[in-house]
Amino acid sequence: MERRDFIKLTAITGTSAALTACGNPEHQVIRFVPDEDIVPGIAEWKPSVCPVCSAGCGLTVRIMDADFETMRNGQAGVVAIKAAKKLEGQPTHPINQGALCARGQAAIQLTYHPDRVTQPMKRSGTRGAADFKPVSWDEAIAELAGKLDGLSDRKALAYITRPRRSRRLEVATEFLTRFGAPAPIGFELFGNEVLRKANAASFGREQLPTYDLSSAMFVVGFGADFLGTWNSPVAQTIGYGQMRQGRAGMRGKFIQIEPRMSLTGANADEWIYARAGTEGVVALGIAHLLAPNNSGLAGFAPDAVEKVTGVAARKIERLAREIDEMKPALAIVGGPTLAYTNGSFHARAVNTLNAVLAGSGHASGIGFTPGADAVRPLRPSADLKNLSAQVLLLDDANPIYGTPKGWGVRDAIAKVPYIASFSSFIDDTSAHADLILPDHTFLEGWTDSLPESGSMLAVASAAGPVMKPLYQTRSTPDVLIEVAAKLKTPIAMPWKTYDEAIKAGFDKIGPTAWDDVAKQGGHWTAPGAERRSASDGARPPSPQSPVPSLQFVPPQFDGDVAAYPYYFQPYPSQAFNDGSTAHLPWLQEMPDPMTSAMWSSWVEINPQAAEKLGIKKGDVVEITSSQGSLRAPAVLSPGIGPDMVAMPVGQGHETFTRYASKRGANPVTILAPLTDTETGALAWAATRVKIARVGDADGSLIMFAGELREEPHHHHTR
Repeated sequence: MERRDFIKLTAITGTSAALTACGNPEHQVIRFVPDEDIVPGIAEWKPSVCPVCSAGCGLTVRIMDADFETMRNGQAGVVAIKAAKKLEGQPTHPINQGALCARGQAAIQLTYHPDRVTQPMKRSGTRGAADFKPVSWDEAIAELAGKLDGLSDRKALAYITRPRRSRRLEVATEFLTRFGAPAPIGFELFGNEVLRKANAASFGREQLPTYDLSSAMFVVGFGADFLGTWNSPVAQTIGYGQMRQGRAGMRGKFIQIEPRMSLTGANADEWIYARAGTEGVVALGIAHLLAPNNSGLAGFAPDAVEKVTGVAARKIERLAREIDEMKPALAIVGGPTLAYTNGSFHARAVNTLNAVLAGSGHASGIGFTPGADAVRPLRPSADLKNLSAQVLLLDDANPIYGTPKGWGVRDAIAKVPYIASFSSFIDDTSAHADLILPDHTFLEGWTDSLPESGSMLAVASAAGPVMKPLYQTRSTPDVLIEVAAKLKTPIAMPWKTYDEAIKAGFDKIGPTAWDDVAKQGGHWTAPGAERRSASDGARPPSPQSPVPSLQFVPPQFDGDVAAYPYYFQPYPSQAFNDGSTAHLPWLQEMPDPMTSAMWSSWVEINPQAAEKLGIKKGDVVEITSSQGSLRAPAVLSPGIGPDMVAMPVGQGHETFTRYASKRGANPVTILAPLTDTETGALAWAATRVKIARVGDADGSLIMFAGELREEPHHHHTR
């Protein structure tokens, strides 16, 4: 097939035909972005905001004239449009400084995806069958308003959303408040409630931190995949690059401590295995040696730490010595280290280490982005366990996919009499909706973000549409404002449109803030008096002063050790994070950086453990917990403890477009519903499993170039 013909086939509306003509989709480059039909001319670059995670990176979007094949009212046609061609990082944006991750690059496919919901849809089949028929916007809004009017108790309205620190969330929260409903539930599988609560106690700021990696000479990480998926990875990667090679004659050192090697751990000078659920004990062992007279650390001498963690006492002594010599030093905690039942202990332990460092002559490397606490709080994800509603609104959230069975979310949603979704795609949860009111994509409507982390400047990002909507979609905040006006007793919202709400937020910042939106996609200012860091918020001790005593309580794991001998660690996929971008084929075909697998699910197991079980690379294995079982091919990885198996989250959707539906397995389905004992957050690393070989390689493990990549070159020890 000629390249030009292939590109035409895979353009916007012809993707399915191309896949049929060219064979299995796993072996093709999926495009559906206008390319060869571009009309010659001069490109424009317009600002926007990346939507795929909460980091809030700034974008510049390349816009050119293009002919777009479309279908309206059953008639095919071609229209001339200003089409988004390419996404890049905004060079002046404080968070990403011109850089952009792979998921950000792939976000353009949200707009041109062939399986987008193109107009309002009403359920015509059974719940969950994803059988819908089109309706008009007038019908859809009238129906939703009627259902809300019919509520005898307005507290019976529930709203589930992906957490957004934005004016978009402010519109939804204001709508619910004025209606008399509870605040939105912010649902995310890999949440950060544990660290926010610990930071509130340690530093007086219930917020994720911003790390000064660029100034550090020694960084020690505890579980946080800060170069891959955790917190603000683009900003952290930029700082890490400056730490490693951005200063003439100086190269910072990096140590990662965790039971399963993350992408970040693979970049470390030294990777150290610690038993699951004990990582914070290592942090306090280091702190004990840096502040030997602290009574609060008396129980964490190196010999005692070794017995708990498996990390040799001499290694802890060496780390403390190197840290003391290489100033300034910084400790980072996140990810699975905070996802045990004792996750709060680990967060406070690493905060204590940072406080001891600051009191031992190290400059504090922790700060907090100013202004990020201006967003009204959401209800936690754990509130889904008690979900009881007469009307449920879904806003870019997929809790049926991302919650353990023990939470009972699927059954609770099945009991809700009426469900409306604002999703652009029919996913596992939206398939159960009675009505879908599809949102614009971020390129077609107003979008904004108030980043929580990643910069010591106060950042507010916003951008208007860079292109006209391709289909009959509407901005969700505008729909909420319209519904409010259509109620029998109308709600007087403070704004008439979403962009008016965004402008009102910028007007509060300052008289010139709104002007910066058109120029650069947002407004950012130098930090003010509200800045707090580990050195001023926590009042860190001197080496001789006492620190609060921390009591290590071993983590609890679901499953008896004899029956379920392996710890199970699901983890965010580099391509899909929590599964929310699995429908984008560019990301499906992107090789995983640790294994080179693509279009696949897999289970990671230590080679020694695999040999005992007779498991070889590619063999189909069954993993079983007390909650159920799943099957997937095995990948042998020396970067995982012999007492653990791991699996990326992202695949295994029941319904999520042609690219992600019924592909691979979802590890969340076998998680136990244990929680962090202090915050109630899901302890997603607290499940034990057993594993067994059940078959030869079946071809479901697809590797880039057909081979498993060798172990990364690094030094890793216990």
